[in-house]
Amino acid sequence: MRLGFSYVGLIYLVMLMVPNIIWAGKKPKDYEKYVGNESKVLLAFERAGEVLVSCAALVFADFNVRHWDMWSLWLILSLALMVLYEIYWVRYFRSKREMSDFYSDLLKIPVAGATLPVAAFFLLGIYGSNILMIISTVVLGIGHIGIHLAHQREVLGERKKKPIGLRIVKWTAVALLTVVFGVISAVIAVRNVRYVGHYPNMINGVDESLYLPLNGQDQYVLMTGRDVSNPVIVYLHGGPSSPDSYVTYSFADELTDQFTFVCWDQRGCGRTYFRNIADDPDNSTATFEQALADLDALVDYVRERFGQEKVIVMGHSYGTILGSQYVLRHPDKVSEYIAVAQVVSLERSDIYSYQDALRKAKAAGDDTSSLEKAYSVVENAPSLVNLMALRRLVGEYHPVAVQESSTWYAVSSPYFGMDDFRWFLKQLGDMGEYFELNKQLFDYTVAFDADKESKDYAVPVYFISGSDDWICPVDSVKAYYNGITAPKKDIYLIEGCGHNVQYSLPQEFATVVAGLALGSAPNGSETVD
Repeated sequence: MRLGFSYVGLIYLVMLMVPNIIWAGKKPKDYEKYVGNESKVLLAFERAGEVLVSCAALVFADFNVRHWDMWSLWLILSLALMVLYEIYWVRYFRSKREMSDFYSDLLKIPVAGATLPVAAFFLLGIYGSNILMIISTVVLGIGHIGIHLAHQREVLGERKKKPIGLRIVKWTAVALLTVVFGVISAVIAVRNVRYVGHYPNMINGVDESLYLPLNGQDQYVLMTGRDVSNPVIVYLHGGPSSPDSYVTYSFADELTDQFTFVCWDQRGCGRTYFRNIADDPDNSTATFEQALADLDALVDYVRERFGQEKVIVMGHSYGTILGSQYVLRHPDKVSEYIAVAQVVSLERSDIYSYQDALRKAKAAGDDTSSLEKAYSVVENAPSLVNLMALRRLVGEYHPVAVQESSTWYAVSSPYFGMDDFRWFLKQLGDMGEYFELNKQLFDYTVAFDADKESKDYAVPVYFISGSDDWICPVDSVKAYYNGITAPKKDIYLIEGCGHNVQYSLPQEFATVVAGLALGSAPNGSETVD
């Protein structure tokens, strides 16, 4: 719901109004005879809808043409309906201009003169993800289409009923479309409400998504915060190549009063990948050293833009590999490091998780042959595909008490776009192809061992883990925590959460983050000494 002039909305209004202006001098015969019979209630809906639709079409920039993607189909369909609307008028002006011509159907679309523009503006509202336009067209449709249908019945009489089979098909289709568009409208409404909650950020803060040129690639960055003078958190997603910028609002919104929150789709994935696919389709430049260089360029941009000498670096999962190595190399640019599900060694972690699952399976008297076979496959043919197959079996013995809600956060996100969806589909597709696309990063991640790297941090270091995390087991994080040196360090467990703790209890997670970053221990989490 971005305020601003919409030239698309203006074009639609011109397409709507010009035929009506011409019609004023070419009304159908006996038109005035029927006008007096119009329902006052429907007329009120029609007038209110006309005002609301006209205003919404002009004052929201959401309807203007953006870069073309799958979502643009809504705009194409909407425009097609407006073209049909113009064809309807051409047909009417060339007819005898009788009442039956004015209230006629077109391509089986009832009372086309009313239905087509209402449907067109409704689809325009979906394209713009603007619930006010959607609601406005519903109001308009109730009045405008209702009046036209009433006149059509007066002029043509009740139509002959179709066979019951056809009626069942018709009303089933109507019911399905109502449900589909109702769900779409409800999701758009939630997204709009959540985005409106970010309006205060625009007064003295920032709420901006943009592509920054970082070392030869335009890379997607999302920044939110109420006051640009606040400390800055640079958040690093996991994976590698698992961007989650569009769902970070679930916990970041709890932090924006005290921090400016910056998240980033790293090179080789998400929106950044699709932005640069023509120049680097195989991600040949997506290496770990390049990721460190890109992060450094992003940190420099953020420091300069927000006038900060240092930033807080927060990484999740693979992001802790990138974050820890960056912090160790650039302590002059970092005030604190927050590690969420710190990766120590994936190889040792998966062995540890497997052994625990095997022990639990045997204790329960379960058949362990599939579990042992999967582990043997990983031993003999180590690959990420085989490792993921093992993790699925191991996960059955490591239930998580508090489930994450990232799917709902994504669907209802005010920032979720088609490129986010396209990358999500890649992650659901062929795992071999997906891993191959970022092979250099995955190979580095699998081989990484934090115990073989420096453990001497020059900045405060804080660890947050879900107590039920078996991807990066708590015991391995504790051992790493005990082995590092830092001016200050602390570790917090959030009970009942798994690997994606930030999407299981986002409010509690944000409280822990704020407490650690600002030096006050939050309540309700377990401190590990």
